[in-house]
Amino acid sequence: MLGLEYFSFADKWSPLFLAFMLLVTAGYFLLTGPLSSRFEGSAPVSAGRKTLFVGGMLTFYLAQGGPIELLGHTMFSFHMVSMAMSYLMAVPLLILGIPVWMWRAFDKVNPFKKLGFLSRPIVAAVLFNGLFSFYHIPVIHDFVMLNFWVHRLYYLILFIASLLMWWAIIKPIPEKDQSSGLMKMGYIFLNMVLLTPACGLIIFSSEPMYATYSDPVVWAKAMGYCVAGDTTALLSQFGGPEFFGYLEPAIDQRVGGIIMKFFQEIIFASMLAYVFFHWYKRENQEDDPLPGEIPPGKLNQA
Repeated sequence: MLGLEYFSFADKWSPLFLAFMLLVTAGYFLLTGPLSSRFEGSAPVSAGRKTLFVGGMLTFYLAQGGPIELLGHTMFSFHMVSMAMSYLMAVPLLILGIPVWMWRAFDKVNPFKKLGFLSRPIVAAVLFNGLFSFYHIPVIHDFVMLNFWVHRLYYLILFIASLLMWWAIIKPIPEKDQSSGLMKMGYIFLNMVLLTPACGLIIFSSEPMYATYSDPVVWAKAMGYCVAGDTTALLSQFGGPEFFGYLEPAIDQRVGGIIMKFFQEIIFASMLAYVFFHWYKRENQEDDPLPGEIPPGKLNQA
């Protein structure tokens, strides 16, 4: 399916990365279970919160170590699916899956407090969307895809920037949440707007922009990150990325841009609706009279 049958189990499932993700997940269950008593103010963690964390880990693994990551090296559309899953889906699930008392404990020993300005809503929004857009400049994208350690470092920076961006929206430590509902809604809308130019350029480009998905030699070299052995053999075996593509490179590129924008709109629109609902509910509760109190509009009648 989609050419996956031509690759080995290790190529498709990245066992070392899987082992790392399982180790992190095991550490989470130890800290929220047997070792939770070592944290001040700790409390039992609900099954729902644990499910969110595991869901975030699974989503990130599939996007960065599973078949989707491999397909992301053969088709641009799957590259965008991987990016959306990694930074728009997995990160908020991980933040929500970590209990408040654990976030408070981390905040006390946070070695990056001097860089706290990076978590300010506008700064975080510009940082993440700027890094994401910069990465998808054709020359930059192809350079990152062809240099292993640059690739790993850039993806780590993107993950941190995504964490800062979502932190400003979710605010997992209640006492540090100084943003009103209207401010959060404006911030979410800002994120929706900032990514539009990059997606627009990709969607409306009439020519393939990325050599990684159109030049067989460049593609074969980039495949070295997820396929073991001599990747030049891929050229004689498959000829190039077109072998795996169900769409022409230019169309696949447009589909990728549409997929990214679709994911972003759906996820942020859902978050916008969630924030609006809770803001509206809280505002109405503040306006409701206390039991036995006469509503302001009826003072004259009393």
